[in-house]
Amino acid sequence: MFASFALTLLLSATSVFAKPFTQRTCGTTPTDDEVFVMEKDFQAKKVEVSDVSAQAVLNVFWHVVSEDTTLSGGNIPDSQIAAQINVINNAYASVGISWVLAGTTRTVNSDWFNRAAPGTSQQNAMKSALRQGGASALNVYSVGFTSGSGAGLLGYATFPSSYSSNPLDDGVVMLFSSVPGGTAAPYNLGHTLTHEAGHWVGLFHTFQGGCASPGDSVSDTPPEASPAFGCPTGRDTCSGGGADPIHNYMDYSDDACMTQFTAGQTARAKSQMATYRGVSL
Repeated sequence: MFASFALTLLLSATSVFAKPFTQRTCGTTPTDDEVFVMEKDFQAKKVEVSDVSAQAVLNVFWHVVSEDTTLSGGNIPDSQIAAQINVINNAYASVGISWVLAGTTRTVNSDWFNRAAPGTSQQNAMKSALRQGGASALNVYSVGFTSGSGAGLLGYATFPSSYSSNPLDDGVVMLFSSVPGGTAAPYNLGHTLTHEAGHWVGLFHTFQGGCASPGDSVSDTPPEASPAFGCPTGRDTCSGGGADPIHNYMDYSDDACMTQFTAGQTARAKSQMATYRGVSL
């Protein structure tokens, strides 16, 4: 039953990351056509960033959504949230972003916890009720992804270019047990949020578009035919350009394998944030 449902998730257009605990997978990477539209809009509106060393401090509003008041029911403690903020601060130091926890809400709602997923009434109600701040505020919703179209997800995120058309949808929804010290090994070191926040600042997966140009629209991430799972050192799926970027936060490697953003990703994130979120980086 589980294997059949996991396969359905993989083949359907839901969102990012299915089948936690065994293989980090993606339900819906943007199609080539969707990327084309997004990139055309970006080039038309692009704000160039001249100071690559600029820093920004961004607020994080964390929304703990649980099915009951227990840890196994999603009610993660403040200590794990603090540890997660430390993880993303370390990961984004090279990008020039510091994250500050600006507030935490706690909501017991088993329907949201179990069934929140992209486009569902549960996620729409959850975000409408809980989202705080403007375009530059990262809202994180930790849920269970146990049933419905989101069953088995690790997380999903919105891109900066989506904010103006649907501000309430903006943010990251993630599996509560993928925070540091959670039970979603090998995805329990906190890099689910690192990865999802990467989308939120404007980055594609490293394997976007496979071996074909423009790929992820970043020149210093070697082209990659497909996601990397585990930590396959020396993997090289596209001729020319170098070994696959398996250590990049925007690949699908295990948390322990993820260690970096590139200079090109940093430049793209800075420009995306300036263009769509009004953040000078």
